[in-house]
Amino acid sequence: MPPIIWIDGTYHDRASAKVSVFDHGLLYGDGVFEGIRVYNRRVFRLAQHLDRLYASAKGVWLEVPLAKPALHRLVEEAVTKSGLDEAYIRLVVTRGVGDLGLDPRKCPKPSVICIVDTIQLWPQDRYDKGLVALTAATPIHHRESLSPRIKSLNYLSHILAKVEGIAAGVDEVIMLDAQGYVAEASGMNLFAVTNGTLKTPPAYAGIHRHGRRSGVRDQARRPRDRPRPTRPHHQGARQTLQGARNPRRLITTTIDRT
Repeated sequence: MPPIIWIDGTYHDRASAKVSVFDHGLLYGDGVFEGIRVYNRRVFRLAQHLDRLYASAKGVWLEVPLAKPALHRLVEEAVTKSGLDEAYIRLVVTRGVGDLGLDPRKCPKPSVICIVDTIQLWPQDRYDKGLVALTAATPIHHRESLSPRIKSLNYLSHILAKVEGIAAGVDEVIMLDAQGYVAEASGMNLFAVTNGTLKTPPAYAGIHRHGRRSGVRDQARRPRDRPRPTRPHHQGARQTLQGARNPRRLITTTIDRT
């Protein structure tokens, strides 16, 4: 099925969906977003995702031009229009159209985009057999430079880490923080299973608090935030799970060829 795209009050198809070249979201990555899953036509933790979207917007002094209940209704309407049972939603709020300078005051009206489409990040056999990963040299953003509580449109560090994985011929990469502790994958949270306990890097390490991270922890029998895990913790774990924007949880079977 073709994607459903809503931009500032109007629905579009892929061909007609356009944004201005002067939108500061395009020019400078000045904006925020949420990635949300749909299962059996039900939006996964929509209220929590919207709470985080509005919190991210507040963190960058960006006012979402729709009230939260209205945006909630819009997302559910777009999902219904899509006709998809399983889908991925990308909600984006940009600073809007301005000039070629950085000044956000030159952008009088933020722009809201809602995309409902399908997504599959890997071939089916990776979901069955597991992923091969390596530790990337590119670290995540320093938390004092860009707060991990803000899901901004600037994902360049994660893209560069992904490029490292592509060049090495692996499926995914594990990113470290500036101190060398395990943080997250290029687009997903990480969980390690050790002695029957599910462990994950703590949020204060500078990782995004994905909605699926909370969902996995809620379902775990013995979840625990491990204080600053290092590479050997994940290399020695029985399983490393990854979950966020992907359609379902993935198992990493090989890390750094070990």
